[in-house]
Amino acid sequence: MRKVFASLLLIFVAATSPLFACTSLLAGRNATSDGSTFITYAADSHTLYGELYFWPAATYPKGTMLKINEWDTGKPLGEIEQVEKTYAVVGNMNEYQLAISETTWGGRSELVDTTAIMDYGSLIYVTLQRAKTAREAIKVMTDLVKKYGYYSSGETFSIADPNEVWMMEMIGKGPNNKGAVWVAVRIPDDCIAAHANHARIHQFALNDKENCLYSPDVISFAREKGYFDGLNKDFSFAAAYAPADFSALRGCEARVWSFFNKFDPEGMKLYLSYIKGESKTPMPLYIRPNKKLTVQDMKDAMRDHFEGTPFDMTQDIGAGPFEVPYRFRPMTFEVDSTTYVNERAIATQQTGFTFVAQMRSWLPNPVGGVLWFGVDDANTCVYVPMYCGIKEVPECFRHGNGNLLEFSWTSAFWIHNWVANMAYSRYNWMIKDIRPLQQEIETAFNTMQPAIDKTASEMMTNNGEEATCRFLTEYCCGQAEQTTARWKKLGEYLLVKHLDGNLKKEKDGKFLENGYGQPAMPDFPGYSQEYYRSIAESTGDRLKVTF
Repeated sequence: MRKVFASLLLIFVAATSPLFACTSLLAGRNATSDGSTFITYAADSHTLYGELYFWPAATYPKGTMLKINEWDTGKPLGEIEQVEKTYAVVGNMNEYQLAISETTWGGRSELVDTTAIMDYGSLIYVTLQRAKTAREAIKVMTDLVKKYGYYSSGETFSIADPNEVWMMEMIGKGPNNKGAVWVAVRIPDDCIAAHANHARIHQFALNDKENCLYSPDVISFAREKGYFDGLNKDFSFAAAYAPADFSALRGCEARVWSFFNKFDPEGMKLYLSYIKGESKTPMPLYIRPNKKLTVQDMKDAMRDHFEGTPFDMTQDIGAGPFEVPYRFRPMTFEVDSTTYVNERAIATQQTGFTFVAQMRSWLPNPVGGVLWFGVDDANTCVYVPMYCGIKEVPECFRHGNGNLLEFSWTSAFWIHNWVANMAYSRYNWMIKDIRPLQQEIETAFNTMQPAIDKTASEMMTNNGEEATCRFLTEYCCGQAEQTTARWKKLGEYLLVKHLDGNLKKEKDGKFLENGYGQPAMPDFPGYSQEYYRSIAESTGDRLKVTF
């Protein structure tokens, strides 16, 4: 999300305004096990409350104006003309199964136009209310910035409908040039792609309007600004508008590499040197995976901490004695005047909300589109199905049910944060209790999905759309509330079991007693041998038992 590209370690350096850094994964319909299209999103922010947005379809009188506020801050930016009819939107998917996500890469700071009206967040949610397909969304978004200007810095958008998946990159033209330069590339149906806070489109087809769209001045503007002076066929959008530095490679492209590495490990060996800054050859925009991806594969990919790779966050001293795959901010630190960085993985603690959008062309729209929605850290969330035909959102995900300044026991966001923050202190112990319940719930959702689809599709034929949407609303709201209640019970269980660093004994799901109504003597798991060794080495003889 938002930040201005400026210096070598920008993605890691704390600034006076909030920093946002998101990840989006994409899959074409022939790269998936059932013909779905997928895009994912983690809205990673230190100041974003996790909630499920909802706009019902509406009609407006001619001349109605729509107020635009910057999504990140709430700052009023101006007004635009409202359209006569808008579509219903659940989170980042509308009633026609159109879904949009994003990541910010900043780019050249001189191209930000603070006099413009349309920021990237408003572009997403206004477009979802106005477009039916990915191609139409690209036109709506680019027409809006052409008319009202583009307020944000450089951005990559994932835009998908049941048939097509696109990646679009956009950056403004500065305060004296209204609008933006942009390029959109269709991801081949049998491929997967990803973006993570760095521009990813390099060379693109100049004469393939079926699979590549771009602003007329995308190359000429770069020439005018001195960003490019070669042949048109050699033009790289990423190199011109967001030249890669250390932060782009290690903090951003490494996340894309890790996703690709799951489904083409041999091919990705070639690009380790690129991630390390030893090669100038960038990774491809998309790859063909070595298997067909399921919706669960996409959920699990959002939980990645570089496990099993050279960047594995559980394997260095920063993981501590409990193998914690998290590094709290700031992301840089200095030792003896040398600057170091921590890894930035796909899963991170400061996520507001996350989703896997699943779009299916063979089902009626209210049934075909499913926004698998979770709050807080993707690693410890539960992705709950929210069909795009629902007419209201669950209370636990609803706007106004809690905020970042006040805890709420009815808020899914706060319940999941409570559980996750306990786990961060003793990760390798607590994740063993969290993962089975997470898998149990998500497996149940996956197993139930065909039956829910069938029932809802039959209702569309026999009872009409209104009855179908009512059924889906009741199902989604019920599952969300039940999941939140189960997660609260999980938190209570974790607190009791792991109280004060101990480990209570249990059998058949019950804590053991001593025969007199008191708990059995707990286990004392202590720390790993590696951690004890580091203590011994760092303290010398001070802690040695000598007599």
